[in-house]
Amino acid sequence: MDRSQEHVLQGVAEKDIRFIRLWFTDVAGVLKSVSIDPGELEDAFHEGIGFDGSAVQGLTRVCESDMLLRPDASTFQLLPSVGGDDDRVARMFCDVHTPDGRQAASDPRGVLARQVARAQELGFTVMVHPEIEFYLLRQPVSVERMVPVDNAGYFDHVVRGTSNNFRRRAVRILEDMGIPVEFSHHEGGPGQNEIDLRAVDPVRAADNIMTARTIIEEVALGEDLMATFMPKPFIDHPGSGMHTHLSLFEGDENAFHAPTGRYQLSETGRRFIAGLLAHAGEIAAITNQHVNSYKRLWGGGEAPSYVCWGHLNRSALVRVPLYKPNKRRAARIEYRAPDPSANPYLALACLIAAGLDGIAKRMELAPEAEDNVWDLSDRERQVMGIRALPDSLSQAVAAMRSSELVAAALGEEVFDFVIRNKLNEWREYRRQITVQELRQFLKVH
Repeated sequence: MDRSQEHVLQGVAEKDIRFIRLWFTDVAGVLKSVSIDPGELEDAFHEGIGFDGSAVQGLTRVCESDMLLRPDASTFQLLPSVGGDDDRVARMFCDVHTPDGRQAASDPRGVLARQVARAQELGFTVMVHPEIEFYLLRQPVSVERMVPVDNAGYFDHVVRGTSNNFRRRAVRILEDMGIPVEFSHHEGGPGQNEIDLRAVDPVRAADNIMTARTIIEEVALGEDLMATFMPKPFIDHPGSGMHTHLSLFEGDENAFHAPTGRYQLSETGRRFIAGLLAHAGEIAAITNQHVNSYKRLWGGGEAPSYVCWGHLNRSALVRVPLYKPNKRRAARIEYRAPDPSANPYLALACLIAAGLDGIAKRMELAPEAEDNVWDLSDRERQVMGIRALPDSLSQAVAAMRSSELVAAALGEEVFDFVIRNKLNEWREYRRQITVQELRQFLKVH
């Protein structure tokens, strides 16, 4: 038993923790949880907790269903009490292993860890800073009734506003759990909010995203609200994204920073961006994994639809944020396509793989887009070499199927499952009869 595990066991005893929840995700990015008694924790560290992997989406087949959860002691945190329950509850994220002790190839957390290890082999440490957008809705919520908590807009301060109080409570809980928050504010749509987490390593960033989504939902329900991470819940309001900032470090030096480079961006940074642009269509089924994701991407509201990069240009897929003097460690790039419904482990794994491919192949970065790409004609975009992202989940899956990079990044099992799962989602969507169709053909007044 290592020192971090001993520290957890000691803390559980001293803080009189009653239940420990072991968290992990399925391949679709749904959080899974099993609670254990503190008396089982030492065995969980030594031997793991067995479960039926075939009952969890994408993990394994029925004929090889036995799998193990191995708690990561470094992720141990107390959970906030909900509903006045006095029992103290903690959580840890787990890695999924096979009975012979190997990390399961289908474990999303392991998929990301492998890409982080690849970056380290190349001499890089990756840092990730996500911006999580979501809508707050008044209860009761139904398909026919979705009412935002306010009519405010971007950065609005609403006196005695529900969103203000909600964000304060959610941020306080996240900070108490050791998840550092950089900003929180009202976004552009009515009832739309954003919470930005500080930059950490990729696996911890994905853990933090999963935790933040859970805390946001819990706090909302406690206030008789509902939080939704649906990419595009309203036709006439902006969709919710999860803009993802990435940077590479070589030792203590930011590999993306060059004092004499354009926008202080290094050659390494330019090649990383080139890799992201080269593979943007192939990774879209991972960064934007649902039918609804493409209604956000192609629904306006500054959502990125075209594969290009820019500096201050928020219509570009990749943006190089404004450089702050004397803050070279903050040099980074922003990938604007992901939405908050993505599996963060798989999405970050693909983003890192694409960027590293650009570095490995010394890809040349195309000229930046200085205009609002949405305002250009198809002909103008064609002349500039700006292609479109997939406009549907079907197109995204087709692009992914032929991608050697995504197949290698995810591994054969996850790659095959995602394709099958997303094709099923597309087929189910195509079978639906929409209200628009009924209105078109049923001339009822």
